[in-house]
Amino acid sequence: MDSDVIDILLVDDSQDDVDLTLHALRAESLANHVFVARDGEEALDFLFCTGPHRQRSFEHPPKLVLLDLKLPKVDGMQVLQQIKSDPRTKTIPVVLMTSSREERDMAKGYNLGANSYLQKPVDFEQFRKMVKLLGLYWLVTNQPPITTRSSPQGSVEE
Repeated sequence: MDSDVIDILLVDDSQDDVDLTLHALRAESLANHVFVARDGEEALDFLFCTGPHRQRSFEHPPKLVLLDLKLPKVDGMQVLQQIKSDPRTKTIPVVLMTSSREERDMAKGYNLGANSYLQKPVDFEQFRKMVKLLGLYWLVTNQPPITTRSSPQGSVEE
């Protein structure tokens, strides 16, 4: 895969939310490649190149993870915790996109290292605008960290 390709991992079990997000990203030409994971386990397999994604390379991590909290198999908070606790993935921006209004979810998400917490609007047009703005910010405006790679011994090199 071309290293210039914008790569988003979208983790959501709601087909409607997936469709809306993909439509908004494509309408604004913000994503050339979006991988959709339908549950937390699939997201972790994709990110850590395990299970059905063991052929994937850590050389091309997603540039952004859009993560729902309420997921089957492994919930979004557990996914976030694993992403942010591993030196190979901790610098990947993670945006929590959820319908939850719970302050404890927001606090826990930020404590685990979420880069942003957004409540999904119910209105289609508001949802589209939110996705457009977050895509513009994280994929165009934001300056990502210098990527590091893991050595065979597991230490991180620059």
